[in-house]
Amino acid sequence: MAPSPPPVAAVILAAGKGTRMKSARHKVLHPIGGRPMLLHLMAELRQLEPARTVVVVGDRADQVEAALAGSDARLAIQSPQLGTAHAVAQAEAALAGFEGIVLILFADVPLLTAATMRRLVDAVTGPGAADIAVLGFRPSEPGSYGRILAADDGSIERMVEARDASPAELAVPLCNSGLMAIRADRLFRLVARVGNDNAAGEYYLPDIVMLGAAEGLRSIVLEGDAQEVIGVNSRAELAVAEARFQDRRRAELMAEGVGLIAPETVFLAHDTWIGPDAVIEPFVIFGPGVRVEGGARIRSHSHLEGAHVGAGCDVGPFARLRPGTRLAPGARVGNFVETKQAVLGEGAKANHLSYLGDVSVGPDANIGAGTITCNYDGYGKHRTEIGAGAFIGSNSALVAPVRIGAGAIVGAGSAITESVEADALALARGRQVAKPGWAARFRAAMQARTPASGKEDKR
Repeated sequence: MAPSPPPVAAVILAAGKGTRMKSARHKVLHPIGGRPMLLHLMAELRQLEPARTVVVVGDRADQVEAALAGSDARLAIQSPQLGTAHAVAQAEAALAGFEGIVLILFADVPLLTAATMRRLVDAVTGPGAADIAVLGFRPSEPGSYGRILAADDGSIERMVEARDASPAELAVPLCNSGLMAIRADRLFRLVARVGNDNAAGEYYLPDIVMLGAAEGLRSIVLEGDAQEVIGVNSRAELAVAEARFQDRRRAELMAEGVGLIAPETVFLAHDTWIGPDAVIEPFVIFGPGVRVEGGARIRSHSHLEGAHVGAGCDVGPFARLRPGTRLAPGARVGNFVETKQAVLGEGAKANHLSYLGDVSVGPDANIGAGTITCNYDGYGKHRTEIGAGAFIGSNSALVAPVRIGAGAIVGAGSAITESVEADALALARGRQVAKPGWAARFRAAMQARTPASGKEDKR
């Protein structure tokens, strides 16, 4: 029987001040696809089923603690911030007694995948494995990244920070992402020996590689995708990461059979789910919590959040589906219709210019243009119920709480304040009065009051 793989723990570094973001919000809590960067990373990490997760924070630790509420992650405080090795050292107490592999991750590297994390863990697991595995990459502009000098077999010969590198070392294209895997006992023993005799006066975590080499430990570099290990330190870099996230999700959806007519114009949330054969037209935005079943069509310039769109539904163009919207198969929500906490039954239609809030609409009911549910009385929300097959005439106001029975008809322009029984006709509008010749007499009277010098200038 093969031995069980060692347990995995993660130390996520999130103690940077993030001054370049120029924000009151902690850097790692800025969203990508509607979810904070830190939570993107933790969602991928969960696929490895870590035994422990430690998030090292410094500035604005209360914000990070609030974001992690309900998770099993532990917080460790780094104050002051003296470098990455010093940050990792703060996690030692939270990992006391842990015997296994520790992943070192960065909370501002939100696009890292579980597959890459697994590669790092596997590289230091089992017979003949390396002692330390470091994730390297080749960016188009190496700039201030630390460099990795490695042999052909991936063994690391030297790692150096850009500030301390020679011109020849700066010419090396293989860079250090800072991500690594190492056994816990070795990690903290080596971290304790890291010094700060460098240009920045900081305790650099990569120094453990050369300290380990002096003890006979073997370190290797695994090359990763530069697009995956992008770090986010500014608003501009956040926008780049958002764009790459969107490109990745669009490609995944199209590979799963979703039709995106102009993919670059569609924006997705981290949890957007769209079924095969659904078609998404240009300029559609998905907020968090949207599920679109197969065969549905979302027309251009629509905005959806917290909504479930059933199979074969037709939404938009220019529709807004707010949280709590549920469309049964074949329902239709047309142009300039807004819904909120609205349930539309199978085949129900609201084709134009309506607001449907806190409402249940029965199967095959028709909501005329300009209809609104008056759901708020200034103090509380109230529901409207519209029965199956009911017909609501254009420009009607349904003042909740109210119920329109199945098959009932509400005449156009009605303000309905009382429930309507099934199959009844409800009219609630002023009686039309016509006065023959009144308009002609009015014009004559007005003209008689106009000076003879000419008509009034109406420009």
